[in-house]
This record gives sequence, C-alpha cells and structure tokens, in this order.
Amino acid sequence: MPSQYETITIEKRGKVDWLTLDRPEAMNAINLKMVEELNDYFGGLYHDGSVRVVVMRGAGRAFCAGLDIRERSGSDAEPVPFGGGFGFQGYLADVYIKMRRCPQAIVALVHGPACGGGFAFALAADIRLAGESARMNAAFIRLGLSACDMGVSYFLPRLVGASVAAELMLTGRFIHAQRALATGLVAEVVPDDALEAAAGPWIDDLLHASPMGLRMTKEGLAMAIDAPSLEAAMAIENRNQVMTSRSANFAEGMAAFLEKRAPDYADD
Repeated sequence: MPSQYETITIEKRGKVDWLTLDRPEAMNAINLKMVEELNDYFGGLYHDGSVRVVVMRGAGRAFCAGLDIRERSGSDAEPVPFGGGFGFQGYLADVYIKMRRCPQAIVALVHGPACGGGFAFALAADIRLAGESARMNAAFIRLGLSACDMGVSYFLPRLVGASVAAELMLTGRFIHAQRALATGLVAEVVPDDALEAAAGPWIDDLLHASPMGLRMTKEGLAMAIDAPSLEAAMAIENRNQVMTSRSANFAEGMAAFLEKRAPDYADD
C-alpha cells in the first residue's frame, strides 16, 4: 500500500484504519484516481491481519457525492484498461466487491450527501452511523441510468426490504437520517460533530471479538444471506466454530469472560 494516496487518507490507530475520502473540494466525488486507490487499499486488506476494523468517512461537508460526472463525461476522460471488459464501470464495481470480501469489519460514518456510488459505499459497509445531515439516494436513475448499479440492487433490499428499496431506487428520492434509522439502514444518528466519538463504542465492541471470530462472522453472515437452505448455512457455521475453537484465542476469550476482563487476543 502506498504511504501516501492522493484522493484518500489512511490513518492507523492500532488495529483500526480510519479511511477518509479526501476530495472535499468536490464533495469527495469519485474520480478515476480514487477508484484506483480504493481498489489498491481494499485489495490489500485480504491478507492483512494487522487491520481488524476500517472506519470509512468523508472529508468536508459530504460523505461522497457520487461519480465525478465532469471527469467521466468529458471527451478526454482517461480510458480504463481494467474492469473485466467493462472499463470504468467494472473497475469501480470491483471496489464494492473488495469491500464485501475483505475480512475486516467496515464502519461507515455518513454525513451530508451520500449519492449514487457514495450511497453504495455506505451500503457495502457492515455498520452505518449517520450524522444528522446525512441524506442518501440512488442517484443513478436521475441521470438517465438504471438505479441497479454498484451493488445497490443487491445491498439495499437486504438492508431495508424490497418495498423501501423499490421506492428509493425507482424514484431516486433521498432518504434522510431519521428515516434511515427507522428503516434499519443506519444503526445510530448523532450530530455531525459527534460521529467520530459515536464510532468509539462500536469499534470497542468489534475489537472485543477475536480476530478470527470477527473475520469468520463477516464471512459467514455474507454466505448465510445467500444460503440456499438452513443446512447450507449451518455447514458454514459448523466449519467456522470448529476453526475458531481450535485457536488459542478461544481459551483467552473464555478466560476473559470468566474473569470479567477485556480479552488480550493475539493475531491469528
């Protein structure tokens, strides 16, 4: 991972990476450079046991306003020799796949606009906290495109149900912080300037899990959502429990529970 990105910043705080989308002058709109850097960052996490949690947020007055339309609509827009034959479309889509496939838990701190691809960033996270100014929408349909883009048609109905997902995707309407809380889209709503502090207890709870337990819970949950049967889901559960129970961290977790103290887990 490069020590210095141009469109995102990574601040390491122990086992937690604080990832900030850092184009505040453009409301953190997604350009080609950002896609390249997010692909590099999330792609590098898969085998990185030193990071257990990623907190994703936006600099300035927005989480992410979506695609940088001015850059991508220009006649001199830089071509993309990636994306599995789908060009920029596939290259950006890879970011969301890598977010879901990385073993680290992702907490999104959403304030201001989270539109289109920015909305999809929030949906691809595992836990979402919203500032009071947060407003999110599937902006694609308002640009003459389909709202089924960047995993939104996969994530959104699983988070809020088919009815609310249809409403938001067919109209492109914004969902604001309080309704997002009521529908279960976000876990908590706080004043914008309290978002970082609000993330603290969530991070503490995530780090209270063993490294392998946290990774396998994220993986198992993703598989169970699409499992064809109860038996298939239980097969993954059985595999995960056998593997975690053989880790030395299981004994540490049990001891910490009985002794009513915080566990001291080793990397595994």
